[in-house]
Amino acid sequence: MPSDDALRYLLDWYAGAGADEAIGDAPRNRYADSERARTPAAPAATDRAPAVPALLARSAVEQSARDIAGAARTIEELREAFAAFDGCALKQTATNFVFADGNPAAELMFVGEAPGAEEDRQGKPFVGPAGRLLDRMLAAIGLDRNRAYITNILVWRPPGNRNPTDAEIAACLPFIERHIALAAPSILVPVGGTAAKTLLQRKEGVMKLRGRWFDYERPDLPHPIPACAILHPAYLLRTPAHKRETWRDLIALKRRLADG
Repeated sequence: MPSDDALRYLLDWYAGAGADEAIGDAPRNRYADSERARTPAAPAATDRAPAVPALLARSAVEQSARDIAGAARTIEELREAFAAFDGCALKQTATNFVFADGNPAAELMFVGEAPGAEEDRQGKPFVGPAGRLLDRMLAAIGLDRNRAYITNILVWRPPGNRNPTDAEIAACLPFIERHIALAAPSILVPVGGTAAKTLLQRKEGVMKLRGRWFDYERPDLPHPIPACAILHPAYLLRTPAHKRETWRDLIALKRRLADG
């Protein structure tokens, strides 16, 4: 029988690989589920059944997302429409739909990448270790979740906390863009590299984007929204030496809010 140390090591290894929860009596290969959901069903075997190119299918999903998101007139309507949207395969493997937390009327809106394991369990963004650090970051500039609005580009957790694919981001992007437009924050704060590059439409990494101000512009916005990216709290937990840069960024956000 394995020793206690060996068992603890094995459990730590499973958690690091993403197998961090048990929600059924029998094991389930969620990677296979994700792949099956992502692969379109083959058409019936007829002489006239054409093959649909993957690129065309992706384009149709993106257009559907734009149409559905654009029709939402309130954040609650957007939430309901997004929850019902079936164009992202992550919906099939996630436990919960993770939409937003905080005050939608707040001046600051934080947008991260995707839910993690704890977020997926609770159905709220930024509630795990990184979320607790974000709470402390807000407190450092005199704010809390009642004075900030927090969400992610993706509302379903990628299996094993893997990086989201371009197709998954593209399917969800129209919803977060509409979310930002409906919330109309005074300042937009992309959190981490994926959110920064996606929302600011830049190719540089977050270390080059942080500390700089950009104009977030979209056709359905009456005016550009000032945006400033920050390092993701999960990254700061791994590399605490970079908390110094983030502290400077938080002070800049505080000053910008004070200036109106």
